[in-house]
Amino acid sequence: MAKVWLGPAGIPKIVKRAKDAVDAVRVVKELGLNAMEVEFVQGVRMGAELAEKVGEEARKNGVRLSVHAPYFINLCSDEPEKLEASVRRILDSVDRAHRMGAKIVVVHAAYYGKLGPEKCYEQVKQKLGEIVDEIEREGIDDVDIGVEITARNNQFGSVEEAFSLAKELKHVKPVIDWGHLFARNDGRIDYGAVLDLWRNEFGDEVMHTHFTSVKYRNGKYVDEHEPISINAPPFEPLAEELGKRDMEIALICESPLLEQDALLMKEILSKYGVRLA
Repeated sequence: MAKVWLGPAGIPKIVKRAKDAVDAVRVVKELGLNAMEVEFVQGVRMGAELAEKVGEEARKNGVRLSVHAPYFINLCSDEPEKLEASVRRILDSVDRAHRMGAKIVVVHAAYYGKLGPEKCYEQVKQKLGEIVDEIEREGIDDVDIGVEITARNNQFGSVEEAFSLAKELKHVKPVIDWGHLFARNDGRIDYGAVLDLWRNEFGDEVMHTHFTSVKYRNGKYVDEHEPISINAPPFEPLAEELGKRDMEIALICESPLLEQDALLMKEILSKYGVRLA
């Protein structure tokens, strides 16, 4: 039976007294959840001191933390200043994650752009390798960089690319965004196959994932988040597959309803005997 780390992507919306990430961790615990992703999507604006306070609160409440790096990252940019800024944003995100005890920094790594998929893969591998070398020089060995599966076919981030990078580079892991994968595959998803692929490659390590439904527009699924009741993709088949497997998985809810849908996910998981870790 799977053990699940479940919580929102960012500060819970409904509980207005969650003023910052420290308060948010307490609220996550009070809601009966046990994970939270700290969102740096518009920039790394959390200082070192606050990151350490968030970490203290998370340890006190048994909440597993992760970090989402800024969206403005493109390791295949042909503009040197954008490439340098992308590397700095990842390094800053890893630093704050380390200070708060977060296990993984989720990254949208690149757009193929002029390079195309094969050359982009080689450049992402080179730049992430350099980043890993740098964080090791800084004495950070407890944070992984999570290469997120992306929704658009012009973005770096297929399952094959993310898993292949993780085989080649230490401190790099794939992050499965189930909604993105569903959109990238034109409305198809095989939860069991992806879960088994993880187990075969990474054994008992915690599998970090995101979940939301996505919008259907102009004949295709697009990267716009919807409540999980939309069922695109449906959550219940994932819960059923997790009920059959002995593994640890983090499920970060990226639905617009955040903690409301996280609690609905918890309820659905319980139908299949799956409990929080």
